[in-house]
Amino acid sequence: MRIGFAVPQYGVFADPGLITEVSRDLEDMGYDSLWAGDRVIGPLSPSDPYPSVDGVMPPQYATCFDPLSALTLAALATRRVRLGTSTLNALWQPPIMLARSLTSLDLLSDGRLDVGIGLGWLRDEYTAVGVPWEHRGARLEETLDLMEKLWTSEVVEHDGPRWTVPPSHVGLKPRQKPRPPILLGGFSPGALERVGRRADGWLGAAMPLPYLTALWGMAQAAAEKAGRDPSSLRLVLRANTEVTDRPAGADRAPATGTVPQICEYLRTTADAGADEVFIDPQTTTSSRAELLDTAEAFITELRTP
Repeated sequence: MRIGFAVPQYGVFADPGLITEVSRDLEDMGYDSLWAGDRVIGPLSPSDPYPSVDGVMPPQYATCFDPLSALTLAALATRRVRLGTSTLNALWQPPIMLARSLTSLDLLSDGRLDVGIGLGWLRDEYTAVGVPWEHRGARLEETLDLMEKLWTSEVVEHDGPRWTVPPSHVGLKPRQKPRPPILLGGFSPGALERVGRRADGWLGAAMPLPYLTALWGMAQAAAEKAGRDPSSLRLVLRANTEVTDRPAGADRAPATGTVPQICEYLRTTADAGADEVFIDPQTTTSSRAELLDTAEAFITELRTP
């Protein structure tokens, strides 16, 4: 199982120098991948509760370094690790612009990019960027259709309900062929059906194993129904960790507890089908030293036979 870590980008970690230095340190520790998320505002009175036990969005998310800029800094500071978005909200900019940015990052990183896409959960952010909240699924489908053409077609042409591209040459193509891997987030039946039907994998999250296996099974069943090989799908899990001195109770697991306790859960996800896990402690650490100490503790524990 591959092991990743979040690129510093939230709260006190939204600093370009720190992003560069910590990315290099994480690669030197032996991590396989670095991942960046996507937030734009921290509403004082949110339209929707944060998807957590208490429903409160971490205050650090109100300060978010642009994910593609963070990964650009990480790409320039590293040589080996893969670079992913978990998750990038693909609907907040036109597909042709998003595809160009992602293509540029894939080229700059020498083909190390994983494109992880989600739809988000906060209507306020859609209002802030001027994109309709309604019909998000259909908008994502067309976004994926158009980006696929931009990445793989010699002559790009698109006439859809939202975007029109006349027959055109778009010469900038990704290093990876036919395109960077596309991983989709989401936990609804529709989201998991879309993963199985047209994505290269699912971006999940740390959750009790019965729920994880049930959702993963939905994506695999959708792949089989679409005539695809379910075993070709990747499962990548995000763990927003909170490290405690003593083992946490079952009501707070699986991403809260001691490092060995959290790592034991992460190991069991491999048996459930996870190809990769990545750790994000940015909302529960407050300094570079603490972040790196946490990273060292996790990679040491997970690499111990």
